[in-house]
Parts: sequence; structure tokens; C-alpha cells
Amino acid sequence: MTSNKIIIKLQGGLGNQMFQYAVGRHLSHITKAVLKLDIASFKDDPKRNYSLGCFNLQKFFATDEEIRWFKKYQRKPGKIWFLYNRLVADETKYVKERQFHFDQKILQLKPPAHFDGYWQTEKYFKDIAETIRKEFTLKNSLSNYTKLLQADIMSKEAVSIHVRRGDYISDKHTNEWHGSCSIEYYNQAIQKIAEHVKNPHFFIFSDDPAWIKKNILPPFPTTCLPCNAEYPEEDLYLMSRCKHHIIANSSFSWWGAWLNPNKEKVVIAPKRWFQAPKMDTNDLIPNSWIRI
Repeated sequence: MTSNKIIIKLQGGLGNQMFQYAVGRHLSHITKAVLKLDIASFKDDPKRNYSLGCFNLQKFFATDEEIRWFKKYQRKPGKIWFLYNRLVADETKYVKERQFHFDQKILQLKPPAHFDGYWQTEKYFKDIAETIRKEFTLKNSLSNYTKLLQADIMSKEAVSIHVRRGDYISDKHTNEWHGSCSIEYYNQAIQKIAEHVKNPHFFIFSDDPAWIKKNILPPFPTTCLPCNAEYPEEDLYLMSRCKHHIIANSSFSWWGAWLNPNKEKVVIAPKRWFQAPKMDTNDLIPNSWIRI
């Protein structure tokens, strides 16, 4: 039932799920295994849901029975589970992410295996980058509004700026973990773009346009776009159509920049990705991007 399967646990928002799918897709490519998606976490998460249905990707969902089969190999915390962890648990079958930075051993594992983590670095899937970009194309036609914005973006030396506030500001736990990029970061990033890009036109994507208009004021032509809460994948698509990017400490704008195939693109990313200390994010940002 499970001998030739790679199962990836999906969790978090759209950007997180894209990372998880990408590592699973690469593993299935390497091992010639069937890729299945574990979406059980969304049953108990009122804030999140499965979000990859908008893309042209492989979509096979793991059954409850398959998930249970793998979970029996998951290590359990506490001394009372010592014998269970020693005799039953198998970290090559139920693979829990141990570190935030790249772990080469993950790509050497063989099916059957269930992967539980976030896997936030292109090093887990860079070898099949073209496949990932192809599968993260939109399945449905763009709305008329998005088509108009796309035409405007394509006619300019467009630079996307993503400013995420929302739960990064309002939710105490999220704020303590992530924090939010400062006004100083955005001002420095805009200046850095101006050093590399002639006649930039900034397109600002944000869930707080009122704050943007008071605090982010590029001395260049600028269009402020409120986030498309109903179809966030269309915002992601528009970001990817820009020529250059200033991203937030957000997997959403990371993907907006990464999906742009232009090898000459300038991407500015924050050095500090998490408010929480001791997180090794060296592998998160591709080498060609500029961190400030």
C-alpha cells in the first residue's frame, strides 16, 4: 500500500505549502515514487486551508489510512516513550524537519516516507526549477482586473514591493516570531533598486494600503495595490510578472520573486527573516539575491 509513496504534510499558508510541495515533487522525481499530499492538518486549523488547487500540479491526496500507517513511525516526546522510540519509531519513514537550513540527507531518503516540515530553501528543489515553475502556473483564467494590471506591469520597468502587516502586527505570537520589516528596510531597498534599475515603477502589494500611503513613499512612480484576499494566487502571479522585487520576510513574496524566471532580476530581501533569535536562514535566500 505504501511501498512506493512519498507523502508530504501540507501546513501553513499558500507560500509555505508551495515549499512543501516543491520538496515533495523533487523527491518523487528522484525516487520515481508517487507523490501524495497530506492535508489532514487543515481539519483543525480555522485560519488555513489547502491552497494549491489553483495550480497546474500533481494532485493526489493521502488517505487517512496511509497517514496513520506512517504516523506509527513518528518519534514521541518524553521518557515514557523510550522503548517505543527505540524499537518502533523510524525517522527514515516519518521524517521530521530537524533544522531550518538545508539538509542534504533529506534528498537521499527513499520511499516509503512521510515528510513533516517547512523546507524553506530552493536547495531542496533547484534541480527541477523549470518543472516547479511550470506546475506553479495558474489553472484558471485571470480576472479582468488582474489582466489590466498585468498589462500595466508588463509595459513598465516594474518592481514589486511586498509589505505584509496583518497577522504579523495584530497576532502577538506571530509578531514575536516573525516581526515585520521596518520602514528603514524598505527605504534602503528602494535606494538599492534605484542603483541597479533605470526608471523603476514600483507596484506595492500590501494588506494595509492605508499604512503604505503614509509610510512607504518611493521618489518614483508608484502604484499601490490592496491584496486580493479572495484570489491571493493572482497577486502572486502579478508579482512574478514584475522585472525586479523587494520582498518581505514572507514566503508569499519569496515565491513572487522566485517564480520570475528573469536571470537579470534584482531581488532585495531582508537579512533578518525572523524576530526570534538563533534561526539559521542562510539557505533561505538564493545567492543571487541581495540581503540588507
